[in-house]
Amino acid sequence: MINTNTITDLFSRITEAGRSLTGIESTSNIKTETLCEYLVSEKGEATGIAIAREILSRYQSLDTKGKRDFFLLLLNEFGSDDKALETAFKEWKKNGASSARSIHLKSEPRSIEFISRLNRVKGATSQIVEMRNDLLGLLKANPELKALDDDFKHLLISWFNRGFLELKSIDWSTSAEILERIIKYEAVHEIQGWDDLRRRVIEPDRRLYAYFHPAMLNEPLIFVEVALVKGIPSAIQPILSAERNSILPSEANTAAFYSISNCQPGLRGISFGNFLIKKAVMELQREIPSIKNLVTLSPIPGISRWIDSEIDKPTDFLNESQLIFIKNLKATNQLPKKKEDIATLREIAACFLVKVRSAKGDVYDPVARFHLGNGACLKNININANVNKTNEGEWKGWGMMVNYEYKLDDIEKNHEAFVNENVVIHSSEVQNLVKKGSKKG
Repeated sequence: MINTNTITDLFSRITEAGRSLTGIESTSNIKTETLCEYLVSEKGEATGIAIAREILSRYQSLDTKGKRDFFLLLLNEFGSDDKALETAFKEWKKNGASSARSIHLKSEPRSIEFISRLNRVKGATSQIVEMRNDLLGLLKANPELKALDDDFKHLLISWFNRGFLELKSIDWSTSAEILERIIKYEAVHEIQGWDDLRRRVIEPDRRLYAYFHPAMLNEPLIFVEVALVKGIPSAIQPILSAERNSILPSEANTAAFYSISNCQPGLRGISFGNFLIKKAVMELQREIPSIKNLVTLSPIPGISRWIDSEIDKPTDFLNESQLIFIKNLKATNQLPKKKEDIATLREIAACFLVKVRSAKGDVYDPVARFHLGNGACLKNININANVNKTNEGEWKGWGMMVNYEYKLDDIEKNHEAFVNENVVIHSSEVQNLVKKGSKKG
């Protein structure tokens, strides 16, 4: 087995040799754009690694304006070679299909090669992910950079192919460095320090699975927290409570996925969640044969924004009595208690999840899109399922949470129906709520 310290030392020697070849140490006044050009055109491996490391070092010292200028440089100066592309196109017209591949190769912007060569530096993958995160933050004010983001995304999708990802079970023996990152990255139900994390990973009826990439061994990409319970859960507080009584895994008949957190904002738009859910499902069923139900307990983050838009500009989705009900609920800022009020809110939520679409024609709620796109079925809508207010004193998704159900035999079929036909697969119980809550009855 090759010692990792030996590999690290080898990389250091190569880089130092490259520095001496390029004269980087004595030519710090060379412009960054010149170094970028050197990197793309350089043939020597050692020289290229040294130049790439220097560029990455310079990038880290840039402020927001400097990073924007850097990205604009890549966009404007490292695009496709138009002359080479024109020649390839002429060859294709002359020779036909045998020359078609040349068009593809010549059309690829040089920024693709630039980013790829940056990645030769040891540890550069995480820096490039952070670089894309910076780029995403600039897109709103600089929409022309979208084309460059497409280049980053194209490469990252290839580098983070699921064949490279490794599923790991996180427990109390996992390194403190990774556990600290789990606390930091939890995005759904905040982890209240080490004691809270300990309960989530050490109790016999709890599991936490994370995906890792070999180039980012100490950085989880995405993780899911699982509660092993009896019956399908309808509220989050009993799961998170420090006073709850744990059960043996063999006593559980349900695995509830109650929190999924993406850890790397620079990988936005590159989906790992579907792979994570399916791998975790298979792992749980292999480990605990008594598990019969595989469900989530998920928030509905889009419903508050949608309801606000309905109040401002009413559409056909809510009738007059439902609008009055919602306005009263907002005015009191209280969760419903009466049986009829609970029923009304469930009906509104069912109509929202099944029928409402965004301007692009997609299912409006992002969490619904995620689970339905993974092949889940919308099983149930729970009221007063999250009774904690946000820091702003408002209820998260009006206190509602949803059970999405995963059945291995139905996942592919449900996925195809959603992706190809925009069909929201849902239970008969949810369908009854939709019928009752629909404006036309």
